[in-house]
Amino acid sequence: MKRIIKHVFIFTVGCFAVISCSDNFLEPEPKSFFAPENTYVNAEGFEAQLVTMRKTLADAEFTGGRGSALMIGQWDATEAGIGIWAMDKDHLNGSPSTYVGFYEQASMINDVYTYIKDANVVISRIDDIEWDDQQHRNEILAEALWHRAYWYNRLVHSYGDVPFVQEEIKEAKLDFKTHSRWAILDVIQQDMEFAVQHLPEEAVPGAVTRGAGYHLLAKIYLANMEFENARDAATEVINGPYALMTERFGQDADDPKRNVIWDLHRPMNKNIPANTETILAIVDRYEAPVGARDSRGLFTMRTFHPDWWHSRHRDSEGNAGMVDEGPMYDTLGRGNPDIALTEFLQYHAWEGQGYTWKDTPDLRRADINWVDVDEMRYNNPESVDYGEPWTLEYTTGDPARAITSMYAMPFYKTYVPEESTDARPYGGNGDWYLFRLAETYLIRAEANYWLDNLQAAADDINAIRARANAPLITAGDVTIDYIFDERVRELFAEGMHQNELARVSFTMAELGVNGYSPESLHQDNWWYDRVISRNFYYPEHPKSGTSISIGIPYPIGDQIEIVGGIHPHINPHNFLWPVADNMIESNTLGTVNQNLGYPGAENNEPPLETIKYESPY
Repeated sequence: MKRIIKHVFIFTVGCFAVISCSDNFLEPEPKSFFAPENTYVNAEGFEAQLVTMRKTLADAEFTGGRGSALMIGQWDATEAGIGIWAMDKDHLNGSPSTYVGFYEQASMINDVYTYIKDANVVISRIDDIEWDDQQHRNEILAEALWHRAYWYNRLVHSYGDVPFVQEEIKEAKLDFKTHSRWAILDVIQQDMEFAVQHLPEEAVPGAVTRGAGYHLLAKIYLANMEFENARDAATEVINGPYALMTERFGQDADDPKRNVIWDLHRPMNKNIPANTETILAIVDRYEAPVGARDSRGLFTMRTFHPDWWHSRHRDSEGNAGMVDEGPMYDTLGRGNPDIALTEFLQYHAWEGQGYTWKDTPDLRRADINWVDVDEMRYNNPESVDYGEPWTLEYTTGDPARAITSMYAMPFYKTYVPEESTDARPYGGNGDWYLFRLAETYLIRAEANYWLDNLQAAADDINAIRARANAPLITAGDVTIDYIFDERVRELFAEGMHQNELARVSFTMAELGVNGYSPESLHQDNWWYDRVISRNFYYPEHPKSGTSISIGIPYPIGDQIEIVGGIHPHINPHNFLWPVADNMIESNTLGTVNQNLGYPGAENNEPPLETIKYESPY
């Protein structure tokens, strides 16, 4: 789906006030001279910027604590979770508010353009110096292009059409225009086709390798509907220096109670040489110097675990049954979920071929890897029911609130112990997967699905399922929904799931599958249909109102009220986030479009369909 590349526009976020004054007025006295003009004077200066971009990737996507890690928002309003502080998506708009918090992602788009700016500085200045080694120059350029392509791929599948910036911005500019998603995909595809030729085969943990380049390129090919190229790019990775982990390894390898799935998701195992499945993982270590790690860690136990420790969990005498101290508290953490997990993730995703979640041989749902509701015990030593099973009967407050107060936890994924002795157990520092070979197999499976090679797709899915000891499937089982069910089972809390759901929604509309069309995508799309078919929090769900997690009926849908009269609700247009109002309003000489369905979209102009690209290679 190549397109002619014609127009050139550049974009930045915010605006600057220009103030006239005398030459000596407030003459600056700089504390340092760290500036582009005296930084990018040799290869070391460019390499330092790459290190900054790698750390930014870690901080933005996975660390930084509650409300700032973008990965958290990737599981809101999916089949696997619901953001309990942003349940009613009618409240989403381009302006920040107390209710929606980070979920409306108004700050994300602004932040991502600063990350793109960092990459553009390297790309724009790459030939400001004389390079003794042209391959070294190309490796640095290739990684900068990878970072820019990564963030644009995130943008076009979070917001759709956005402005494309290809240069370092050095002065105020207020006439930016929106480019189509397709035009941007063409440019970043071209960039990545260059980058994979020059990225190194091996690199230090956290740096981008050729495998990470092909993995990202395969995603872009899928988005651009070049399915054969997507299959071939994924194959480059699968045939490269990687292999699925099938034997015990690393930390806890000698613990006979555990299994390879547990080993795979120990933070300390993600970047060790023994792990041949890692393509790219962030590095975040507690022992690192201040500034080289995030002081708040991953927050996985805070974000994804229920608030089981809360005072609402009473015992049979009405006293506190649960307390926020002791071994159970240190192990399960101080959960206060930003994303409450759905029954689909906890239970229904593991059903099939005669198995339920209780007896499936799938190690990803093994008892040793999960903490189920029936395993929870009152942990207050002063309670008359100390050590007895938790029961909803004694829980006080709104019964619907119990849904987010107690549910099964995928402990093997979310358990990240705190190494600091004075920190609350929220989920400490740890490495985390960005790209893992299991996802590459699912990328290739999807490419084969679109190519109608269903047996090849089944073979790729079975490679993952066999490692997990899950029952194998046949070609007849392969559907796009099954592939995404497998993504939930394999990649929960790892992959950028909302982006992948949006990507497929664009593809199905372009192909006219199930009556979807590009013209009405904001009113009818696959993301919406999939979410309401699997997420029991929403009234549209066919089984909304019942729960198997604790075995009693729950008031779901319009009967749930978590915060200030807010009830669960989603709309088809919520498959994309709203563009930040401040970005639109500050661009006084041009037009940045708002996504259809959100306030302000009535002022949109047709996006530019082509980009005149100034190639740096």
